[in-house]
Amino acid sequence: MQRTSDINVVETRVLPTPNELLRTLPKTAAQAGFITRARQEMRNLIFGDDNRLLLIVGPCSIHDLDAGEEYGRRLAGLSREVADRILIAMRVYFEKPRTAVGWKGLIMDPRLDGSYDIAEGLRLARTFLRTVLDLGLPTATEMLDPITPQYIADLVCWSAVGARTTESQTHRQMASGLSMPLGFKNRTDGSLQPAINAIRAAAQPQTFLGISMEGTASAIVTRGNASCHIVLRGGSDGPNCSPEHVAKAERLLEKAGLPKAILVDCSHDNSAKQPERQPEVLRDIVRQIAAGNTSIMGAMIESNLSAGNQPFPQPRAQLRPGVSITDPCIDWPTTEAAIREVYASLAACRPLPR
Repeated sequence: MQRTSDINVVETRVLPTPNELLRTLPKTAAQAGFITRARQEMRNLIFGDDNRLLLIVGPCSIHDLDAGEEYGRRLAGLSREVADRILIAMRVYFEKPRTAVGWKGLIMDPRLDGSYDIAEGLRLARTFLRTVLDLGLPTATEMLDPITPQYIADLVCWSAVGARTTESQTHRQMASGLSMPLGFKNRTDGSLQPAINAIRAAAQPQTFLGISMEGTASAIVTRGNASCHIVLRGGSDGPNCSPEHVAKAERLLEKAGLPKAILVDCSHDNSAKQPERQPEVLRDIVRQIAAGNTSIMGAMIESNLSAGNQPFPQPRAQLRPGVSITDPCIDWPTTEAAIREVYASLAACRPLPR
């Protein structure tokens, strides 16, 4: 009989089931309690009466666990100092959407050599998330592959759906079943309506194809996730974080019957893809808050131990520690100075949480 399926499939590698990985690398009771508290604090900050600023800060992607842990230690220390005005979560991004080709992230290619040992990538992702939680930092990541959450979502405090997948029905359905607050980014062309539609869709009960914790194909039935919000990241026409752009987002959210909760991504098109401009964008956000804006509740910064990025692929031994292999970042001294400046500025314009 003529073969009609899997013509282009070279190999199928069986992965451990989600339950098997969770049993191997379980979360502790202390971690579970911390995640629950962090998620609730974020909900209160995004939608309630907590007037602190949410900052999602960290490397564009995690590829070097040692450098990532060193970054986390520095961020955790700073986080404790500013906690009365700023709630900091660390970017722990393991999956990278590619416009064409490129490294797809630690989960897909943990050895950075094209071997695509996904089982090892999932193990390393859980291990690193536990490390960050033990430092006392809430974790934040983008959910890209709809199967990945079954393996790591129990260790994630905040998540995002990126600009390339905000319109995807698959990702909206996935978001409806996630247990943490989630930000939908506006589309790469700058359009806000797809993200607003995504928030509405994710809030509704959904039924979709997925895998169970035992790894079997299943119909996943959700109750909907009411803790979703918009992320402004700019677009092909330029930044969208000015007071006029923010006011437009507020009008569209209000028209859709959604809370006016806005997080601004200081990177990407909002900084004209010039990472060194991120503190400037953050400064402008705080000025808007000082002028009376109450819908901007957070910001995102791409930051690493050292500035810029480095060419990849190249031999792993030649990679410089603490330097991004994906989008360029600002360095730690610049990050620390920007956060301390925000902390001082917020003293005059945002009361402490009740």
